[in-house]
Amino acid sequence: MSFRVFNSLTRRKEIFTPREPGRVRMYNCGPTVYNRQHIGNFRSFLFADLLRRWLEYLGLEVSQVMNITDVGHLTDDADMDGEDKIEAQARREKIDPQKIADGYAELFLADVRELGVLAPMAYPRATDHIPEMLEIINGLIEKGHAYEKAGNVYFDVTTFPRYGRLSGNKVEDLEAGKRVEVREDKRHPADFALWKADPKHLMKWDSRFGPDGFPGWHIECSAMARKLLGDELDIHTGGEDNVFPHHECEIAQSECFTGVTFARFWMHAKFLTVDGGKMSKSLGNVYTLDDVKERGYQPRALRYALMRGHYRQPLNFTWEILEESRAALEKLDDLAHRLRLSCAGTGAAADADEGSAAVDSAQKSFEDGLNDDLNMPQALASLFELRSTALEGSLGTAAAQRAMAFLKKANSVVGVIKLEEDTLDARVHELIAARVHARETQDWAASDRIRDELNELDVVVQDTPDGTIWRKKG
Repeated sequence: MSFRVFNSLTRRKEIFTPREPGRVRMYNCGPTVYNRQHIGNFRSFLFADLLRRWLEYLGLEVSQVMNITDVGHLTDDADMDGEDKIEAQARREKIDPQKIADGYAELFLADVRELGVLAPMAYPRATDHIPEMLEIINGLIEKGHAYEKAGNVYFDVTTFPRYGRLSGNKVEDLEAGKRVEVREDKRHPADFALWKADPKHLMKWDSRFGPDGFPGWHIECSAMARKLLGDELDIHTGGEDNVFPHHECEIAQSECFTGVTFARFWMHAKFLTVDGGKMSKSLGNVYTLDDVKERGYQPRALRYALMRGHYRQPLNFTWEILEESRAALEKLDDLAHRLRLSCAGTGAAADADEGSAAVDSAQKSFEDGLNDDLNMPQALASLFELRSTALEGSLGTAAAQRAMAFLKKANSVVGVIKLEEDTLDARVHELIAARVHARETQDWAASDRIRDELNELDVVVQDTPDGTIWRKKG
């Protein structure tokens, strides 16, 4: 089955094929590092990680780039109004804006590592690519697609007839004061800034446009994508809030400069809601990874909670849902544990091949789901169906070995299952041995007491006809 994705540009599912056979060039919009990233931000980043992992599962080489915006992103996402988010935070914290950007960038990188996000080919920072931005801006002026007014450079949207194709907006409908800001130096209200002049801006660069310039947010991604991946991308991703104006403007400026299609497939993740509504500092529900860990949850529980739904559908977060996610992970860990035992013959069906059809069915359902625009609910359901088969003792040793091989491949995509046998310290070994002796001597009180002590150490014991088995929680 071919991999079909919903292309935001055409508004339909299409079979994905890379421009260069066997290799995918993918650009993901990353964070603006003016604050700690919250769980809503991570939904988009984990979607990009899932997409990359699935493409690699399919045997493709993925050249992936995720940018880090460390200048030029204004507080209202407009072109000229508002304050640079990083400089606003620097003013509040009374430190240099570059230190703000560096500090929060490092926290972001630490967070995504803990969430199991595979490192991309590059995490480029906007401030490292100013020359590439100015190259495009100068080229757009020369080609008649941009103009300069008092140190500010704007893109002329009337020179790009396809402007609005991604978002569905029409240039004539973008009235001043509604979706775009009013500025008298613009030829058209929808024209957007490529370069801005502001003597008060702390992070600025000298150029032909003057000494006090800094880039617009949109030009940054076009420049970094072109530098690292070339003129034509296979896939560009982001959150749904990036569609307009950010991605719409990227398309216009990139295609007018290069003369070729910027990205063939556009994919966007829906927002995350918390407790059924928007995240808000006033409500105290803008949660970070630290908040999750402080409540006793492992990062992989959050990864599961944010990936369990379809990326194009709304997803809600509550602490109850995170608890359900932890419970779901314990079941998947238990599946891996039971398969290890069955592979060794413990609890396996008499016929070595018994259950092979169930394994094949689970793998087909998993792959069919992800090939259908990354349908994670179907993919995850297939793993729980396989666990049901394992619980019934319906897997022979050969079938269990095939199931384990499949589970390892599946986990290369989902990245949440503990596949390896846990190691225990000497104290836990002593407690398990003591509990076995207590049961053999029918000292049930001692057995229960030791079970409770093991539970406090996050060790779960199960008594089966084949003896006592154990696993670690979490």
